[in-house]
Amino acid sequence: MGQLQLEIGERTFTADLHEDDAPVSIETVREFLPLESELMHVRWSGHATWVNIDEIDLPDVPRENHTVYPSFGEILFYPGYRNEKEILIPCGSTCFKSPAGELAGNHIATLDASKAELREMEQETLKTGAKPIRVTEL
Repeated sequence: MGQLQLEIGERTFTADLHEDDAPVSIETVREFLPLESELMHVRWSGHATWVNIDEIDLPDVPRENHTVYPSFGEILFYPGYRNEKEILIPCGSTCFKSPAGELAGNHIATLDASKAELREMEQETLKTGAKPIRVTEL
């Protein structure tokens, strides 16, 4: 099983990839790694953070292992079916949505982090703004 490494500010996390459940999504993500960007607090979805990847040119990606209601640390890849492209990291109660309504993102990986660590990360982005993020494959 492959893994991602997420360096977020001073923290480093790993995430197990769900290659059997979202193979096309994961292969697409691998094509643009390493990713260096900003992790921001969500605007519409509840207790979560996100990375805007709208500037990345993506191929057509099917819906696979998709959900509107991800749980703590279930990383979603959203290739822009109805809204901007992004990676969503839920840190608490989350309903993935935008001004276009509810969105279903492809669950590609699960972050190895405690609920407390996720809540702290989400609260930091809410209170102090975006954090640098670097995503690589291990």
